[in-house]
Amino acid sequence: MLCGDIGTQIVFIAISWHIFVLTHQPFDLGLIGFTMFVPALLLAIPSGVIADRFNRLMIVTIGRGIELLGAVSLFFLVNARVTSILPYLAVIAMLGCERSLGRPAEKSTLRNIVDADRYVNAQATQAASRELSSIVGPAIGGGLVAISTSAAFVAGAALAIVAGFLFLRLRVVREARAPEPQSMSSALAGLAFIRSRPVILGAITLDLFAVLFGGATALMPVYAANILHIGPAGLGYLRSAPALGAVIVAAFISNRPPRERVGRLAFVSVTGFAIATIVFGLSTNLWLSLGALVVLGAFDVIGGVLRNGFVQLNTPDAMRGRVTAVQAVFTTTSNQLGAFESGTLAALMGTVPSVVAGGVATLAVAAICARCFPMLVRADRLEQT
Repeated sequence: MLCGDIGTQIVFIAISWHIFVLTHQPFDLGLIGFTMFVPALLLAIPSGVIADRFNRLMIVTIGRGIELLGAVSLFFLVNARVTSILPYLAVIAMLGCERSLGRPAEKSTLRNIVDADRYVNAQATQAASRELSSIVGPAIGGGLVAISTSAAFVAGAALAIVAGFLFLRLRVVREARAPEPQSMSSALAGLAFIRSRPVILGAITLDLFAVLFGGATALMPVYAANILHIGPAGLGYLRSAPALGAVIVAAFISNRPPRERVGRLAFVSVTGFAIATIVFGLSTNLWLSLGALVVLGAFDVIGGVLRNGFVQLNTPDAMRGRVTAVQAVFTTTSNQLGAFESGTLAALMGTVPSVVAGGVATLAVAAICARCFPMLVRADRLEQT
């Protein structure tokens, strides 16, 4: 997973910078997120059914193969000096389809091999690994882009090959199969289950809107080029900073996971995330910006681990793929939709007002969700009885 995630980070920082260099339009950066969001929305239901019915590790491995194809395609587009962004967006859409179909299977696998009492530790360790890739990937990607965008895509392709090979060598101790026959009601069972569990619905709703309005990372190329004036290598530092805070906190949580008042902590994490977003949006100093992003990443991983724990630990294994697929639409894909929202607002009202407005909106979301889902606020433990 680490190799594949590093490769993905390298590819996306390279394509984000390349498209911004081609057009110099923040809106086009938002289009990258929107192009990733659309397939995620369309494939949400089938991806959950696939994750519950087929070999999850094989699904993820095939996905790494598609990531390899995407990196190679971007390599040839760049070297052919294609200036229209449409072919690049087409490749990004293909990668969006791969992530949409593979992410529920990938996220559901962990619970198949980890007992409930060790899940938070394992989830935090996995989050630390993922965030480590978010440190290493953008740093390597920014350095490679400063030398050659093509080199970044070659590195991404090589890491996709390594990740696919390593996934094939994994062995899952137990693997769930959904017992019910295929039908529309079976496919939509994840939605019905979420609606019947206020704590899960509240956790997903909080995640959705917090990430949707807190999409400052999508505009980092603008900050690197026009506000902080630090170029592509500096963009790598900006993209790595949230992951630095996240990996430090995730490592701490993996050893000392929160056991009490986890619901309240989930809301505190969203509030801290929002304040850090506002500070980053207003900052014109590199070190203050980096510090705000480190804090942002720290609060983000706390909230992510807790919200994901509420969902995974309170969902039957046979339904976990479908529930995770719905969760992915409302949380993971909100990163992409949030990027589109940030890019659109930046084009309309400016980059700094867009980021600050997103932070303020996230604070409002936390307050509204606390009122609408009091059971989540009062939750003392992740696993509800």
